[in-house]
Amino acid sequence: MPQYLSRTDVAKELMTECGDQIVICAIGTPVSDIAGTGDRLLNFYLLGAMGSAASVGLGLALAQPQRSVLVVTGDSELMMNIGMLATIAVKRPKNLSIVVFDNEQFGETGEQTSHTAFGVDIAAIAAASGFTNTATIRDQQFVSGMARQTRKMDGPHLAVIKVKGGRVPVVIPEKDGVVLKSRFRRALLGTR
Repeated sequence: MPQYLSRTDVAKELMTECGDQIVICAIGTPVSDIAGTGDRLLNFYLLGAMGSAASVGLGLALAQPQRSVLVVTGDSELMMNIGMLATIAVKRPKNLSIVVFDNEQFGETGEQTSHTAFGVDIAAIAAASGFTNTATIRDQQFVSGMARQTRKMDGPHLAVIKVKGGRVPVVIPEKDGVVLKSRFRRALLGTR
């Protein structure tokens, strides 16, 4: 029987290991997962624009090549713009990693079954596109090693982590997009 990990445990491990990484959180439960472990100024929460987290991560990785960028997204959010994996592979940013919390559901719209429940393999798509390193993780003991790998600046990397489905407590540190953008910009660039 397949094993599914606790979203909370995985998020805590990611944030324990992230150091000064830039962390982009996709719309929906990834925002709650990461913000729930402790909000930080270098986290950028996408509260809209489903399907854009990997694109935003690529833009930041290209603009800030000396900084490690981690995108935390969900399976359904990434599937909205799966072609972005090919663009990332072509651009080959060494500083970009994507972690996919795969609960096999469209969690924000009513927990409908997603593509990955029917066998779509996001890690295989990334590997076929040309990502340096891909993995599918179903065991908590491998999460910390994967989290450390995201900081090595030898990517792009993608890890699919199979997590339990169902509702999660909603944690959003700030809902005002202008405020989020401004605080992230100050933390990253030291400017207004």
